[in-house]
Amino acid sequence: MPATARPTRVDELIDSRLMAKLDQVDVVSRKIFAGKLQGERRSKRRGASVEFADYRHYAAGDDLRFVDWNIYARLDKLFLKMFLEEEDLSLLIVVDASASMDSGDPDKFTFCQRLAMALGYIGLANHNRVTAWSFGGLGDSAGVQRLANLRGRRRTQELGQWLIGRVPGGPSGFDEAMRTIALARQGKGVMVILSDFFLKEGYEKGLRYLAGGGYDTFLIQVLSPQEFDPSKGGIVGDMKLVDCEDGDVAEITMTPALLRRYRETVDAYCGALRDFAVRRDMVQMTISSDLELDTLLMEYLRRRGLLR
Repeated sequence: MPATARPTRVDELIDSRLMAKLDQVDVVSRKIFAGKLQGERRSKRRGASVEFADYRHYAAGDDLRFVDWNIYARLDKLFLKMFLEEEDLSLLIVVDASASMDSGDPDKFTFCQRLAMALGYIGLANHNRVTAWSFGGLGDSAGVQRLANLRGRRRTQELGQWLIGRVPGGPSGFDEAMRTIALARQGKGVMVILSDFFLKEGYEKGLRYLAGGGYDTFLIQVLSPQEFDPSKGGIVGDMKLVDCEDGDVAEITMTPALLRRYRETVDAYCGALRDFAVRRDMVQMTISSDLELDTLLMEYLRRRGLLR
């Protein structure tokens, strides 16, 4: 069970101090997306908007409203002004609510709730379209759940209450969840998946559903300090380990050699996920649930190209 208290109010997910910092950043895509709506996303697609981009020669049939008559007066040639078009960007935030996330000190799921809230707030504050997904979970939040197409700061409370309503537990159903999300795609955008990616069935099939589907995908793998180093969790000697999702049991004796092998295995697993992501033009990063949220958002995610 988690050692940290589960948030029950939106201001426990995100406070005014963090909001003020996040007002200075925006979600950015590494790719150029053409949204279905004209929004506040600047792209390199030439159009008829407010920010000047370049000139080109006039061609028969062009709109005379965009002719630069000052240049015509000087050069006796017709040039058309082109502008950067404002485009809509969709931000999808996917939260793993399976049983394996309900562990660690600090608790992985609570960390992901707060990170999802922070990313969602950035999207809402910049008038992007924000959709939140969860998979796994218990009670009314079990299975694949969606809160779709939020826009504007006024939807902050709605997003926060939805995240608070997720109850972690049960199996992940990762493959089917990714398939559902891929089939529900509307337009293109940025997707952020928050999970430990500890999946017995593997992550490969699920992520293949998303590859090439128009998403600029970021995989943020969240592990607890104890998963990086079990000795921090007091795991020593003889013990029985029970899988929290399927009940599988393993009896072990924790020795320095086994601990060393465990660390090597975790490093190899995270490295394989990173390699898999890179080959499919996805960004992967592994972080600890004790990382300060400010540092992650304002430094790490800026360096990785998700925020600017």
